[in-house]
Amino acid sequence: MQIALVFNLREESVASDEPPSEPPGHPSADIYAEWDDIHTINAVAAALATRHEVSLVNADLNAFEKLRTLKPDLVFNIAEGLHGASREAQMPAIFEMQQLPYTGSDPVTLGLCLDKRRTKEILAQHQVPSPHFWVVNSALELPKRLRYPLMVKPPLEGSSKGITDKALVRNRKELVQQVEWVISTYQQSALVEEYLPGREFTVALLGNGANLHVLPLVEINFDSLPPGGNPIYSFEAKWIWDTEEEPLQIFSCPATLEPLLQRQIEEVCRKAFKALGCRDWCRIDVRLDPTGHPQIIELNPLPGILPRPEQNSCFPKAARAAGLDYTQLILSVVDAACARLQLNQGDVNEYRRLL
Repeated sequence: MQIALVFNLREESVASDEPPSEPPGHPSADIYAEWDDIHTINAVAAALATRHEVSLVNADLNAFEKLRTLKPDLVFNIAEGLHGASREAQMPAIFEMQQLPYTGSDPVTLGLCLDKRRTKEILAQHQVPSPHFWVVNSALELPKRLRYPLMVKPPLEGSSKGITDKALVRNRKELVQQVEWVISTYQQSALVEEYLPGREFTVALLGNGANLHVLPLVEINFDSLPPGGNPIYSFEAKWIWDTEEEPLQIFSCPATLEPLLQRQIEEVCRKAFKALGCRDWCRIDVRLDPTGHPQIIELNPLPGILPRPEQNSCFPKAARAAGLDYTQLILSVVDAACARLQLNQGDVNEYRRLL
């Protein structure tokens, strides 16, 4: 097949792979954190090229015409977009406008999953457990009586943007300060969320319907964080403290779990995947509540896929634990889409063989 790989290139990565050096003080400090570096794009393209013809399409203002000219058999979508609450949905909307088949979730699901408030509302409607929350446009709207600690997040960001080590607040003063910082820094509401004190996991799902597979679970080990760091997977933990040169021993995969708890986590993730209408692949963050039951933190239907093991990227880590190397992981996403779209039966058979 002819596949168009559609992406957003973090251009400074052509010369440097260094992550941000400090938590953001203003939006421009982390505005491109969700975009892919040149090495990831090249790795995905190389994986696709082992079985397909590959064309590269940067998701800029020229992408519409490039896709019209290419008319690919399939689009492999990893474009995150940049502006607005619908940024992750913009390229898939173009694919649908041009009637191009593509990997991953549709524009509606991508928009809903980016918006943490809407995600949690849908999870509640489907009786999928998620922490209690409030969304406020100023600190004056905060309820008077709250039980601490709490988490404060921007509701329309990913890649831990806006979730710094200070996102975990333990009193009213810290809460007000963090709410005001999120609103002023990201020019959006602040989501205040019940803090769950239990273990945290990230769960990679691959496939659709009866062929939806939960890959080995990844546990986040907060004991590996620097002294004084809060037990959350913050911007600092993801981008600053954890480096390729000195990777934190922050992940365990496969996670050590009692069979019952593992089944509970897998089941709640399957329900969340279905409730939000996810397709082909998704990474879901889960944390245990005070009673030890899993609750959904958020869904990422455009998961990070950094290729090198020392980069500590969770979806490829889970895939390796399942016996899939990077190339097999990327091809499995293609094959999941082919199975869903009833395209190229040879790819479908290979997908089923790998899993």
